Amino acid sequence: MKILVTGGAGYVGGSLCDLLISEGHDVRIYDSLLYEDMYLKDVDFQFGDILDYENLNSHFEWADAVVWLAALVGDPACALNEQLSYKINTLSIDNLVRNFQGKIIFPSTCSVYGAQESLLNEDSPVMPLSIYAQSKIQAEKIFKEKAADRTIIFRLGTLYGISDSYSRMRSDLVVNTLSFKAVHDNALTVFGGAQYRPLLHVRDVGTAVSSGLRIFEPGVYNLHEVNLTIIEIANKIKEIVPNCSINTTETTFQDSRNYKVDGTKVRTVLKFTPSYNINDGIRKLVEVAKSKRVKNPYIDRFINSKHLESTF
Repeated sequence: MKILVTGGAGYVGGSLCDLLISEGHDVRIYDSLLYEDMYLKDVDFQFGDILDYENLNSHFEWADAVVWLAALVGDPACALNEQLSYKINTLSIDNLVRNFQGKIIFPSTCSVYGAQESLLNEDSPVMPLSIYAQSKIQAEKIFKEKAADRTIIFRLGTLYGISDSYSRMRSDLVVNTLSFKAVHDNALTVFGGAQYRPLLHVRDVGTAVSSGLRIFEPGVYNLHEVNLTIIEIANKIKEIVPNCSINTTETTFQDSRNYKVDGTKVRTVLKFTPSYNINDGIRKLVEVAKSKRVKNPYIDRFINSKHLESTF
């Protein structure tokens, strides 16, 4: 299958494209290198912005399927420029569905659920608390209205872990952040800690996309491995880095999200089974930190909002 992956040079795209190629697919990456200075992986790479519709649409003619990874990702990053976030995360989707008639796989986010106490399935109400979540809900609406019969929407849990050796790290994801701090600072600070996150190893986005392309049953799917509270994540890290301390504070953190999701549908319909688990992900992050393979995990390039502050 010929698969166009927009944003394929990024954190998710690195391992996802490797997996698709290993399965025999013909993969083409379309990416503006927003976070990168170069891309040297031996893959069909096309430089371009998803808002350059003339250039982008010419690649639709080649593809059998599109995996739409391109987006401004995260609450702080999208808050920097609301209008641009809407153009990239929502308006570009209208161009996609009008000009491409093949299979589409679209990563949305579990952030659309906001703050809710119950176990949430795909029919649960959405309560977006940020521009990022709002932009993804608006994009989902376009797909449902104009391309429901040919689109799989994955509502991704909070990602963690190492992708591939080419794509950048991310230090603005809770498991990654706390793992790095455990090694570099020997201490973790947890604000509150009772708030839940559905977690997913970054490489298992590729696992799910592969399942989706093979079975292809359109619809919305929660995608995660496990639901954990922030303090449970910290305790798991301490098991692997026992000399680090955990400091808890009742001070309210600016991120008020709290949700846990039910992943039964994706496991039943698309036969998705996570290939990676949280303990293995933490061990790899700790290994990378201790080996100094990433000398400084706190540089702006590894934090979406910090990097984009200068760009915007």
